[in-house]
Amino acid sequence: MSLIEFGIVGRGWRAEFYLRIAKMLPELFAVRAMLVRDEERGREIEKKWGVKTYRDMESFTSSGPLQFAVVSVSKEAIPTCTLKLAERNIPVLTETPPAPDIPGMISLYESLRKLKGRVQVAEQYLYQPMHAARLAFVHSGKLGDVSQVQVSAAHGYHGISLIRKLLGIDFENAVISGQRFTSKIVKGPDRYGPPDSEAIRDSVQDIATLRFGDKLAMFDFTGDQYLSWIRHNRILVRGSRGEVTDETFRYLRDFKTPICGSFRRVDTGHNGNLEGYYHRGITANDEWVYESPFVPGRLSDDEIAIATSLTKMADYVQGGPSCYRLEEALQDHYLSIMMLSAIESGEELTTTTQPWVL
Repeated sequence: MSLIEFGIVGRGWRAEFYLRIAKMLPELFAVRAMLVRDEERGREIEKKWGVKTYRDMESFTSSGPLQFAVVSVSKEAIPTCTLKLAERNIPVLTETPPAPDIPGMISLYESLRKLKGRVQVAEQYLYQPMHAARLAFVHSGKLGDVSQVQVSAAHGYHGISLIRKLLGIDFENAVISGQRFTSKIVKGPDRYGPPDSEAIRDSVQDIATLRFGDKLAMFDFTGDQYLSWIRHNRILVRGSRGEVTDETFRYLRDFKTPICGSFRRVDTGHNGNLEGYYHRGITANDEWVYESPFVPGRLSDDEIAIATSLTKMADYVQGGPSCYRLEEALQDHYLSIMMLSAIESGEELTTTTQPWVL
């Protein structure tokens, strides 16, 4: 794999994921420039990460050749940044969501279609190792025709992306109903570390069903799950010949031969292993269903997923297949907006076909 050289628009918590990945895998990734409007913050980044920063779009885009630019700014600012880069014929890998609301998504799509902008979206959950392993297993056909999924692993459009891919849904419309439930929980860690003391807080749980014709999905999530020590993610996929439940699976080899097993995570560096600590992949009984492309990089699962988005984006820019099309990301966010409306209103809602569905 040749060196992937890209720029970043943005300076926040999410942008640092890309900087860490490039630092840990310098033979694969290089951040060549960053657009950081705040001069003091820009100088901090230059000192900490050794990356040249610029204060405006013109100087950023003219700083040197970039294979593409990652847009990692607020959801309100993403459309403007994406269009400014597309106008300059720079391919864009944008963070989610690509626009904050339905009118904004339609406007962005129509503008980019006129510009013929090359835009992909960094929807990373599909590339996290365990999710990727489940998806590979489901797509192998072992479960037969998949008719139902239950996803409690990520909020909004992230959860919807997993639902669509596990169900094999493209742009089909859905009938959606939902509700919200609030309970108490002991406050856990946040982005900046463990809690300083015990505190009780509200835990807000959104539950929704989405029926795509003869396929059913259940979305169930509370924001505590992202960092909580006591709230576990859950995945159920049911097909005509078997099912996946979290990290276990069962299916029929033939009508009278059931096969059961578990997805086993393979990490090196444990006990007496001297290979160094890194994630190697995931097996299902006697076969690999996922292998990390970044061995021996010492990356977290989310960093592996983001690095995968970067490599797929580089391939796309060079004429390869789409990694996660803008249209898919728009559809996922549209479904999540409609799902939130159904939850908040208590009404059953039916989605309609949007302009990005060709």
